Amino acid sequence: MVSYRMFEQFSRGYYLGRLYVEPSDAERATICRQQHEQVNEQLYAEREGIERSDTPLVMKLGSVHLPVHGRTGVPAGTLAVPEDVLERTTVENPPTLQEVLLAKADRARQLLSLARPASR
Repeated sequence: MVSYRMFEQFSRGYYLGRLYVEPSDAERATICRQQHEQVNEQLYAEREGIERSDTPLVMKLGSVHLPVHGRTGVPAGTLAVPEDVLERTTVENPPTLQEVLLAKADRARQLLSLARPASR
């Protein structure tokens, strides 16, 4: 089983990993549920009280940032991307092994807050 160690330090804001990228008919980008929980726990948890393990990870594929959720049935080491989103990336001939950037916790929170509409 591949764990959070599939990512290594890359920059101040990102980890670097390699995942198989494949098209998906789902509405959002997903990875193996168990890997999602492990990465969330190891890299995103703040270690204060009860932590959620379903918070989306934020991955960058080419120039596109994706909130990534866990899903049963996605093979380990695979990033399943909705076809319409995959078309906006530089991924050619999927499924293919690609470099993927995983936003670090603070960067991910920033990107997710920008993607959500402001509350009134």
